[in-house]
Amino acid sequence: MKPTLALVGRPNVGKSTLFNRLTKTRAALVADMPGLTRDRHYGHGRLGKKPFLVVDTGGFEPTAKDGIVHEMARQAEAAIAEADVLLFIVDGRAGLTPQDLAIADRLRRSGRPLHLVVNKAEGMKRELVAAEFHELACGEPRVISAAHGDGVRELLDLVLEPYPEERDEDEEGRGPRVAIAGRPNVGKSTLINTLLGEERVIAFDMPGTTRDAIEVPFERNGKHYTLIDTAGLRRKGRVFEAVEKFSVIKTLQAVEEANVVVLMVDASQDISDQDAHIAGFCIEAGRALVIAVNKWDAVDSYRKERVKEDVARKLNFLGFARVHYVSALAGQGIGSLLGSVDKAWSAAMVKLATPKITRVLLDAVQKQQPPRCGNTRPKLRYAHQGGSNPPIIVIHGNSLDQLPNSYTRYLEHTFMEAFRLQGTPLRIQYKTSKNPYAEKD
Repeated sequence: MKPTLALVGRPNVGKSTLFNRLTKTRAALVADMPGLTRDRHYGHGRLGKKPFLVVDTGGFEPTAKDGIVHEMARQAEAAIAEADVLLFIVDGRAGLTPQDLAIADRLRRSGRPLHLVVNKAEGMKRELVAAEFHELACGEPRVISAAHGDGVRELLDLVLEPYPEERDEDEEGRGPRVAIAGRPNVGKSTLINTLLGEERVIAFDMPGTTRDAIEVPFERNGKHYTLIDTAGLRRKGRVFEAVEKFSVIKTLQAVEEANVVVLMVDASQDISDQDAHIAGFCIEAGRALVIAVNKWDAVDSYRKERVKEDVARKLNFLGFARVHYVSALAGQGIGSLLGSVDKAWSAAMVKLATPKITRVLLDAVQKQQPPRCGNTRPKLRYAHQGGSNPPIIVIHGNSLDQLPNSYTRYLEHTFMEAFRLQGTPLRIQYKTSKNPYAEKD
């Protein structure tokens, strides 16, 4: 069993920087401002033959009573409860603070193995930096620089010493990666919490609560998923804060790295151009797609009919995607939504035999010949699969660069119907044979 290391500390002490260092990724947002991380953020790390899980948390304020700071503290408390080892991060440049003393008291009472980590000590004498932090009574202070990597290897050697070497199972390779995307405040975090049966990510009645792309391993009915909660995407002109611009980038990256995207829209609001833009980006990225119309229990019958018409009209280019009308808060329609995710994933990863693809192609050409271009007519000879997620059909022939877009759409529709590819876009690539006589006199 992999040990779980939780990074805990007040805001802006370098927890996310250390998380990125331990996981050898840039998965956690890092900027020189407090309060950037809000949810628990999980990652995989390895030291030699010792794999481990590491959990990044938001700035911990144990005495917070309400608001977003209280929600962040609850997330940190959950990380403490599930951790095998606690890494208490403090700022060596800022020195000891009253908040550090309060956090130290809470962590000592947890009963978990605890290591005090003094960060941001690059260019400073370790003994002098560590001296004042003995007051926290959390053991010998370990002085590091997460940004530069100084002392991190020694820290990991100490933390992982009690744990035996073991084979690291490839957990991330099992099942689809499912990104939950949409505008701010449509219920993305609520959907993930409902699926998990716990308040795993902060769901707060305030647009922009989620800032990072949070990955959560999830299992249901023996099937494995990785759920990705993303920041809400506003129109470009309304993205003001630097943090929010980082969040948009992380969301777009999460969509590109996912296998299936659940596009959430709000039934209590009209389908907007921004919803269509997000859907368009998902198609450009080639991602399988499922549409979830949320807050369905909060609207009347007239509004429901209007929303259905709105979806059909404004998202008509998503004809391949299934539409589900759900309530993330009440848990209505969630089971069938996951069923469509499974089907979209299967369609996106489908393996098609070359003879079957070529047969469908020739039947389509016989039914509808490509239009002539001057004195020639493009000739489509055979086809094979060129990739998955999305499925790519490579067609070989002559003068294929002369085919109009309308004929390509006809072929896409034909292949999707023939192979029953529900929930994923399909791409067609053309390979035109060279004319051996073209350069001869």
